Amino acid sequence: MPGAILIINTGSSSIKFAIIDLVEKSFSLRTIYRGEIAGIGHQAHFTAHNGAGEIIKIAEQFLADIIKTHNHEDALAVLFDWVSHCLDELPLTAVGHRVVHGGEKFSAPVSITKEILSSLKELIPLAPLHQPYQIVAIEALLQQYPEIPQIACFDTAFHRSQPLIAQQFSLPRELQKQGILKYGFHGLSYEYIANILPEYLGDAADGRVIVAHLGHGASMCAMKSRKSVATTMTFSPLDGLPMGTRCGALDPAIVIYLIKEKGMDVDAVSDLLSHKSGLLGVSGISGDMRELLGDDSQQAAEAVDLFVYCAGRELGSLAAALGGLDALVFTAGIGEHSAVIRERICREAFWLGLNVDEVTNSIDGPRISTMDSLVSAWMIPTNEESIIAEHTIRVLSGSPYCG
Repeated sequence: MPGAILIINTGSSSIKFAIIDLVEKSFSLRTIYRGEIAGIGHQAHFTAHNGAGEIIKIAEQFLADIIKTHNHEDALAVLFDWVSHCLDELPLTAVGHRVVHGGEKFSAPVSITKEILSSLKELIPLAPLHQPYQIVAIEALLQQYPEIPQIACFDTAFHRSQPLIAQQFSLPRELQKQGILKYGFHGLSYEYIANILPEYLGDAADGRVIVAHLGHGASMCAMKSRKSVATTMTFSPLDGLPMGTRCGALDPAIVIYLIKEKGMDVDAVSDLLSHKSGLLGVSGISGDMRELLGDDSQQAAEAVDLFVYCAGRELGSLAAALGGLDALVFTAGIGEHSAVIRERICREAFWLGLNVDEVTNSIDGPRISTMDSLVSAWMIPTNEESIIAEHTIRVLSGSPYCG
């Protein structure tokens, strides 16, 4: 199956993408381009890198076209034209999509049909900030390239291995039957880390491991035998840790209070919790951890302190769910690039027997704990595009899913 696979990760104001070449003779994957169209609906801009991570020049015609875009459909049209231009004679074999919500129905990647697409639309109420834009990308491709197969890979699927008790809320059973469960997210990232853990941890990879996916969106996942046991995000990507602009765990009575006593409507509350809270809300400065760490103000320090404190509490909770802890893994934007945050979270976990190695942590590990530490700590870069590409190939070839 020679050719290229286009990986698309569509957000509310951005489209991240990667083009991966399936090298025929070695059956290996090679990223030839990755990039992003950001600022959709505002001032859209297009950036791309080659496989070596170097910024490449975008032809003027595409830069001019992207400035004129007003929505995702426009941006996707420019992206598809650019992809066709870049691939030249290399055929586009398939498109793999990150789809945030698979509900209870989808626990494995699937080839998208009209029936599948209809089912994905039914899940929009469970992920209104993500699912609609991912469906837009699928439908745009169906219209422009109906002959190219599309595969949906779900962020919730990895967590379907959790025991039922870890998925339940203490709400009436009728609501559970209607789909109100703890689904968990960032599953594609966790699945990638689970797959490569033996390369770093050896036999300990099948032990009690917590992975911290810390970025603009942040969550943590407890794994045993490299399967999800518990995670911090639950019914939606709003729950758990405070994030760039998302609130994290919140007493539900606050929502009732805001509506009844402050006169806020549902849309205003949703905007507050999703776009004006988290690091941005606490600091009043920025939702970007890099900016906060470089700011000397008390507000910035308090936002960082709260993030570290909440991560430490969740770490303890997940360790309890595992019955102890053998290893802690940091990944994603903050987890991969902020030695300061890694060190502070590790120091909060000293009671678990974790001793951070300041030298290896400062150079991004991969092992960032001392050799005599009872719990090992690691920095392992994630690669969601890679796992989506692997799933896409597996579905097209008819190979069984072993997630």
